Amino acid sequence: MTVTPTGAALLSLDGITHTFGRVRALDGASLQIRAGSVHALLGENGAGKTTLMRMVFGLLRAQQGVMRWRGTPITVRTPSEALALGIGMVHQHFTLVPTMTVAENIALGGHGGFDPHRAAHRVRDVAARAGLALDPDARVEDLPVGAQQRCEIVKALARDVTLLILDEPTAVLAPAEAAELLRWIRGYADDGHAVVLITHKLRDALAVADDITVLHRGRTVLTTPARDTDQARVADAMLGGATVQAADVRTDRDASHVTADSVIDDAGVPRRPAVLTLHDVSVRDASGVERVRSATLQVRAGEIVGIGAVEGAGQHELLRVLAGRLSPTSGTCVIPDNVGFVPEDRHRDALLLDAPLFENSALQGAGTRRGVMDWDGFRARTSALLTRFDVRASGADAVARTLSGGNQQKLVLGRELEAAREALVVENPSRGLDFVATEAVHHALRTARNAGMAVVVYSSDLDEVLRLADRVFAMHDGTLIESVKHRDVLGRAMLSGHAVVPAEPPV
Repeated sequence: MTVTPTGAALLSLDGITHTFGRVRALDGASLQIRAGSVHALLGENGAGKTTLMRMVFGLLRAQQGVMRWRGTPITVRTPSEALALGIGMVHQHFTLVPTMTVAENIALGGHGGFDPHRAAHRVRDVAARAGLALDPDARVEDLPVGAQQRCEIVKALARDVTLLILDEPTAVLAPAEAAELLRWIRGYADDGHAVVLITHKLRDALAVADDITVLHRGRTVLTTPARDTDQARVADAMLGGATVQAADVRTDRDASHVTADSVIDDAGVPRRPAVLTLHDVSVRDASGVERVRSATLQVRAGEIVGIGAVEGAGQHELLRVLAGRLSPTSGTCVIPDNVGFVPEDRHRDALLLDAPLFENSALQGAGTRRGVMDWDGFRARTSALLTRFDVRASGADAVARTLSGGNQQKLVLGRELEAAREALVVENPSRGLDFVATEAVHHALRTARNAGMAVVVYSSDLDEVLRLADRVFAMHDGTLIESVKHRDVLGRAMLSGHAVVPAEPPV
């Protein structure tokens, strides 16, 4: 295997241009990756980051420009050719075969006969070195989202690649898992490899990267050593030089929405009626494992309740009970007839990617409506939804797959908010979104709260939970624990099951 000296150019991209129909996704983009470095590739959703890296991995062909690997011009036609060079990619949306085991997925694409014992040993070895715990015998469809993400990363690492492209790798990881992965990325690069890190988390990028490149509308607008820049300069480049004040970053309530039905507590503070109520609710899965244990919760009109949890703590089952998508095994659940639900995997659980937007808007409440579909009405309502929620698409007939991740998320959120007037349940609302799209989603959630809706938000990003929520809970091993809005307290409750308030009052 050829070794490139640390600091020397490993991969160079010059003048890369690509169009999809009339949309110019890349417009002369350039990028240089050095051996032994972490290179953060940043930009708004739709800026061309993933498109550029899909060309490196052989999934797309540049229409103009030159790609060089260790100084030699190359054309990569397939992912197999990329892997043969030593280039691996972990995609934002999973490419695993759900019905296969972890070991079988990681062995796919290899050579020779399949040896299950050897494959399992390989998984354990790579996962242990990466600090990413995985059961090689587990079936992928039974894994929580965080474990599926770890499987994708280990699958790439098992190919002994020299350059690893990671597209939003921490988006679905708990904070401790994300921190561990970033430490591993740093160590992987320090061992002489290279990493391209696509992320919407500027703090992560500046903390771990050696170099930073920013794309804006398909063009390279900033390339700089990470040590020579800061969040403000990077954000300015991502927005094309415009300074944007994020809308509605407040967490205060709008008291004008207090209704006559509100209850006044002992302190004289208006308390709104409960919209979502769980009492002593437990959930067992198909294998008889108790995922939620005796959970009791009230979510009132006009509040956001945030939930923090590590993967597999039972939060996914709890949210689906609150959204009316899962029946509890025992206990009492009182919810409105129509609860909006935004799942964390929008591609798998919320969208028909190859269908037009107006058909996707019709998915809300699917299975409960009767009669003839009013497609003209759905087109008109979808057009209005695109305008109201700033979903950037060519129109109601656009195919969902052609939208950026941020616009897909705004479409799903808008669809659920339009139909559900009393309650909304959301998983990882900003997963894979840049900070501009994140603020748009957060603004929509706060607006719904201020209009009197009961909102429940789970996020693997503790900062997001604390920023959005009026009250917070942790889940630990199926148990729901009320906490205070303090990062350390919530984090400890997630890990230990005890919400211990520090000696000094939280600020």
